[in-house]
Parts: sequence; structure tokens; C-alpha cells
Amino acid sequence: MFDTDETELTTMGAQITTREIKQQPELWQETFQNFVKNNSNIANFIDKIKAETGGCVRVIFTGAGTSAYVGDTIVPYLTKNGDRSHFSFESIPSTSIVSAPYDYLEADTPTLLVSFARSGNSPESVAAVELAEQIVKQLYQLTITCYAGGKLVQRMENKAENLILLQPEANDQGFAMTGSFSCMTLTALLVFDQLDMEKKKKYIDTLVEMAHELIDRESEIQALVDEDFNRIAYLGSGSLAGLTREAQLKVLELTAGKLATIFDSSMGFRHGPKSFINQQTLVFDFLSNDRYTRQYDIDILEEIRKDQIAKRTVAVGIRKGKNFTGDSFIFETGDPDLPDVYLALPDILFAQTLALLSSIKVGNKPDTPSSNGTVNRVVKGVTLYPYSAE
Repeated sequence: MFDTDETELTTMGAQITTREIKQQPELWQETFQNFVKNNSNIANFIDKIKAETGGCVRVIFTGAGTSAYVGDTIVPYLTKNGDRSHFSFESIPSTSIVSAPYDYLEADTPTLLVSFARSGNSPESVAAVELAEQIVKQLYQLTITCYAGGKLVQRMENKAENLILLQPEANDQGFAMTGSFSCMTLTALLVFDQLDMEKKKKYIDTLVEMAHELIDRESEIQALVDEDFNRIAYLGSGSLAGLTREAQLKVLELTAGKLATIFDSSMGFRHGPKSFINQQTLVFDFLSNDRYTRQYDIDILEEIRKDQIAKRTVAVGIRKGKNFTGDSFIFETGDPDLPDVYLALPDILFAQTLALLSSIKVGNKPDTPSSNGTVNRVVKGVTLYPYSAE
């Protein structure tokens, strides 16, 4: 797909999605450049919050669908590596906030609401912000979005307690979020990770190299898709467990549900969800770079392989210490010391590519996979109800 002529891709209904997946290495570099350009504004914003709040500020990462999974991916890492003397980190979908605000918002707790949105036009995105403004007495907002003309940006502009970080707009055309997810994830990491700028740049250079390697090795992913399967399971641990939900969603979206999917943590999968596996299942585990955690990732893979219950069982990651004895997609350009949350970016590129190829296999058009229109690029038909404290 990555070497296919644009005319042919357009005929296949895959031109936009293929481009948005393939362009991510360059967009990650652009995302970093944007961060460097805005670094002083970001630092001033964070310093302002610290100065105006006495205790620990609650940081809520929020969004709907794919945008919600950004928080799921980065919170495990930030819980250890963020500025925990000033911030606590949580991931709460905007859909949860909108439907039950009293369960998730605390009036008397200083809060920084970090909203992720591709277009910023989803009704839940705006409603979550309105509810937070209504309920939380001391509220700050960081909006990370791809579209400057979206309702979320328009609502946030020129407010002292808000900061807007726009992502590369080239993300914002396909049905399924691909580069928008990885760029928003990277931006949030750059903002809240306490690593110095030199280390951050080193990590991004590695990610870009890994992404180009994966694009060059598309044929290996195609070989997996050519197998006789109708189910896919994604597993991982820590930040990569958070990533599995986004990985399986890409398959679900781009095949319009023609392939069954499941996600879980490597440890949690044994407790019932393992029943999902049959002889037409591809099982993927995103291997952790942490020596201790990696053992659990590999153990479940070895168990499934030994039981001979899946079509294929594949480890995705970097070669380091203990490795899976079965099938693997190993990034030869990867850094064995790369934190898992950064590894999530090339890992999701793998999952996006597999979903794209699977969409073509089942006869779908990746750019418009929901042929009956029941699922839309921007959610429609949502009824929002006025909220008042009881």
C-alpha cells in the first residue's frame, strides 16, 4: 500500500488513510518542532498553575473514542515520570464525564483538563468542557487538537486559564484517527515528561527511524494479513496495555466489524478473555522494554504458542534480554532503553498498517469503511441534556 500509485489507492478508497499512516514519521518531527517553538508558552502556563494552586493539581486527560485512548496510554508512564509533586494524572473519557459528571469532577479540587480532539467538533468534547467549567471552581484547560477551526478551539481562544496546542493539520481527513492519535500522544508526553530537551529529541529521532523501518517492511505485515483468520487479539502491559484498545479499534473501524477484536493486558488476558482465541485468531503482544514487565508479556505468548490454540502468535517490539521463541516483528532500529510510552508510537503504526491491509482484504474502503453510514467520522445524533447539581 505504501508504494502503491495514488490513482490506484483512490480507486481502492484507501488514498487518504494510507497517506495519513505513512506520513507519521515526518509529522512526529513537525510535532517536536512545534513543541520547541511553543516551549516558553507551555512552561509559563505550567508555572502559572503551580503558582496559583496550593496543593497537587488534578490532571484529567479526556477525549472520546481514540482521543480517550491517548490518556490511557500515557498515564501509566506519567504516574512514575511526571511532576508528581505538583500533579496527579488520570484518564477519563469525555463520554464518561458528560454522562455522569458527578462521578468524575470534583468542585473543590484544582484541575487541569487536557482535552484531546482531532476536529474538536464532537458534541461530547465541547460538553465535557462546559461541565468542567460549570462544576470545578479552579479550572485550567489545555486543548490538544488538529483543527484550528473546530468548536473546541473557538471556545478556548483568548482565555487566560487555557492553552491551545495545535497539531499538524495533515492528520484531519481520514475516517479513522491515525496520525492525529500519535501526534497528540507525543505532544502530551513532551509537555508533561520531565526529560530534558536533548533526551526528548533523541527519543523522537529513534521513533522516526523505527517508523521508516516499519514502512519499508510492509510486506511482512501483509504476510500476516494473508493468513486465514477472522479474529485479532492485542495484548500489552503498562502504557502498552493502554495502547491495545486503540490498536483493536483500528481493526474494528477499518473493517467495519467484519473481523472480531479484543484487547487486554498480558496478565489479565488469562482471566477469561483468553477464551476468545481459536484457530482463526491472530494474537499480538506489544513487548515491554522493561525487563521485569517483559517477562509477563512473553509468558502469555509462550503459553498460547505451547497450547497451539491460535492461528499465529506474534511479539511486536525490540530485541532485548528475554525474547519470544515464536513469531516476532522486531524493530532492528529500536532502542532497548526506549520507554514503553514512546515505543507506543511505532507499535501503533504497526497496528494501523495491519488494520489498513485487513480492511482491503475484507473488501472495505478504508477511507469510508462504514458503507451504511451508521458510524461517522465526527459523531452525530448525540442528545445533550442540561446538568444541574441536585
